[in-house]
Amino acid sequence: MTKNVDKIKLIRYGFALLIIVLMVGASEWFGEKEILFPEMAALALGLWVIDKKIWTISRPMLVVLMTFCAFFGILIVSYSPFPLIVNIAISFAYTSLCLIVTRTTLIPITSAAMLPVLLGTDSLIYPISVFAMSVLVVSGQWLLEKNALRRPISFDKKKGYYKHNTKHWTKLFFWLLVIAAIPVYTGKVYFIVPPLIVMFIEFSSSSSGFRNRPLQVYFVVITAAILGTFTQYYLHNTMGISPVYTVLLLFICLFFLFEIVGKPFAPACAIAMVPMIIPQENILYYPAEVAIGAAVFLFVSMIFFLKCYRWKREHLIVCFVPDFLRSRIERPNRKEKEIL
Repeated sequence: MTKNVDKIKLIRYGFALLIIVLMVGASEWFGEKEILFPEMAALALGLWVIDKKIWTISRPMLVVLMTFCAFFGILIVSYSPFPLIVNIAISFAYTSLCLIVTRTTLIPITSAAMLPVLLGTDSLIYPISVFAMSVLVVSGQWLLEKNALRRPISFDKKKGYYKHNTKHWTKLFFWLLVIAAIPVYTGKVYFIVPPLIVMFIEFSSSSSGFRNRPLQVYFVVITAAILGTFTQYYLHNTMGISPVYTVLLLFICLFFLFEIVGKPFAPACAIAMVPMIIPQENILYYPAEVAIGAAVFLFVSMIFFLKCYRWKREHLIVCFVPDFLRSRIERPNRKEKEIL
């Protein structure tokens, strides 16, 4: 039974690799980097590979929100006369309002709107690509469920909607601007790259178990940034290997990492892809910027949202002591009990 389950999961990983490779291949074929949308890799992982409900949203609404937010992002770049920090605020306010009004939890729409703002993208190719990839992702999820390759997840319109706390989103808005102020002022915007903002919102808002593993999440995020930078700089830029083969190797390594740690983290997929779309002269600084940015976002989440200083000692040990260290700490106690 375990082997069968593992085989099915491997098939889902294979399909996720396929759609990521198709996106990169299309970008290379047409010579348009705007086709690349890193958050699509996160959606493929969340909707195809992870066999449970990650976001509360219907398939049609996913396509609508992703497309509208991507289009809104290029509208800001094209027509907003305001400085970058204000545009970031507008982008975040819009996507937050979308989630509150639709009562859904598709946090990646934040990245869809904010990515063009940070990178200065104003091409219509970007929202068209986001639309096409969104359709492929939701269609792929439906096909996987129909062929018993993924557990079916139904969306109940009566029970399935999520009630957001406006006060919570206002607090997120405030802290995002506080954290973004220095990177924007210094021009080092990759400290607040959109997948990190998605991570910040997910970590501060979700009730998922990964909130109890901040060190593991931090490790996965940094490793994803290092893998993405290494493959892009050394394999593609230095050795001249095709982006298709580069991204294929990248995500094989990343998916292998997920299986080692035992808990896949969707925003890490997007973080790993960002080196493919940023200016290549800055690429080697990217892992350090992600490490610092992720540390700040996680610190704010833990202190000001989760209020970890109120947690019990046992809870803190589970959160901040890695599994292999906890097991070593616990073993002597067990032996002592056996002796007694």
